[in-house]
Amino acid sequence: MTRTPRHSFARLALVGLMATALFSACSAAAPSISSAPASQAAASAAAPSEAAHKPVTITVGVLRPGATQEAADALNLQVSQFEAKYPWITVNPEEYNWTAPTFTAALAAGTLPDVFTIPFTDGKGLIAQHQIVNLDSRMRALPYVDKFNKNVLVNGQDADGKIWAVPTQAYGMSLTYNRTLFTQAGLDPDKPPTTWDEVKAAAKTIAEKTGQAGFAEMATENTGGWQLTTATYARGGRMESVGSDGKVTSTVNNPATKDALQYLHDLRWGDNSMGSTFDYAWGSINQAFAAGQIGIFTGGSDLYTAMVQNNGLKAADYGVTTIPLASDPNAGVLGGGTLAAVNVNTTEEQRDAAVDFIDFYYMNKLLTQEGAVADAQALKANNQPVGVPALPIFDKATYDESQTWIKDYINVPTAQMTSFTSKIFDQPIVTEPTAHTQDLYAALDPVVQAVLTDKNANIDTLLTAADKQIQTILDKP
Repeated sequence: MTRTPRHSFARLALVGLMATALFSACSAAAPSISSAPASQAAASAAAPSEAAHKPVTITVGVLRPGATQEAADALNLQVSQFEAKYPWITVNPEEYNWTAPTFTAALAAGTLPDVFTIPFTDGKGLIAQHQIVNLDSRMRALPYVDKFNKNVLVNGQDADGKIWAVPTQAYGMSLTYNRTLFTQAGLDPDKPPTTWDEVKAAAKTIAEKTGQAGFAEMATENTGGWQLTTATYARGGRMESVGSDGKVTSTVNNPATKDALQYLHDLRWGDNSMGSTFDYAWGSINQAFAAGQIGIFTGGSDLYTAMVQNNGLKAADYGVTTIPLASDPNAGVLGGGTLAAVNVNTTEEQRDAAVDFIDFYYMNKLLTQEGAVADAQALKANNQPVGVPALPIFDKATYDESQTWIKDYINVPTAQMTSFTSKIFDQPIVTEPTAHTQDLYAALDPVVQAVLTDKNANIDTLLTAADKQIQTILDKP
């Protein structure tokens, strides 16, 4: 069966968060999505009986716009395996990726797929408004619910602990750096920066020696506020506080945030280390990095996959290490991730099928050797990354065991990731601001932009205004 994706979104700039905007200047042709015939072995392995179920069709948003044909082929294979196990369910993949500027409109218009993903930061708001389906009874019928990392699962739960959205991946923020530019600048790519002062020095050297941006910062589509929060956490600050009465107070005007902005100001205006582009979002900064135009930037630890699939990243260029943390006892790594949710405009049969798909596509590869190997084989057969570092959705022991299952299929440059993987589990992970997260990020975008484009920008004045704006939002019912 040929699967032609319904384009719910235009080709936008990719955001990751986790995950977060789609890149806007993709020149690749849209990949065709068509399921190959399932093997007899896979068909015979189908556990449930087809005769006991009515045929049902679901749409799933699992292919990023601009993804390569190889990425689509890997998805096709996985969809075929799913349909072999659940022969009464037809899966229609769609191009989809969450973006802050478009998600709300798509939600209101009812154009989202039946199964779609959202960042952790959107979970609580959508749950409170009942804009996604309550999946609690369906999820608790599965045998592994108690194995979820409770600090991760909570992002998809309501105040009573009911599960409305399912965590599919988690990440810790990191420093992504270009090993080739490090070498060209006379820096050792196997010894990435471990302090913010070392980041600053490396950025200046890269800019002077290569002519490329030594350091770059996201600043648009809510990513400026997201990265400013990352830098604030790393210095021990917080963007919100919650009182004993539950009242949330904006704290964006704090010493750590001021220090982070002054740091950007010095990189931009003092060292001239940031190039000439100051309106990056998630997708565009990935694209520029993969093109060899950026030496260092902060982003999720899981970026390798997106940059290979969408930006033609050369493996030799990629390096990742942990975010430098200040000596402040509150310093920590901003953590985030992705939730799978189900559209409220679905039938009960479609909701059953949606949970079957979430279980098969997202969970099975994390929990069982059979699922992990099948996923790795499908990805590797289509030249997709296997073994990109991630934070565990379930307990760390389960994650470590899953890595042994796929060790023969890992095709990413793990030696270039050890600066991250060897340290991240020892770093404290701090969740994103919980109240009106995207509104807070949106209010901080102009602050970051002003610091990068106006040499005389007054950081105190900017943060005072942003603090007031955010508090007004927080005080609304």
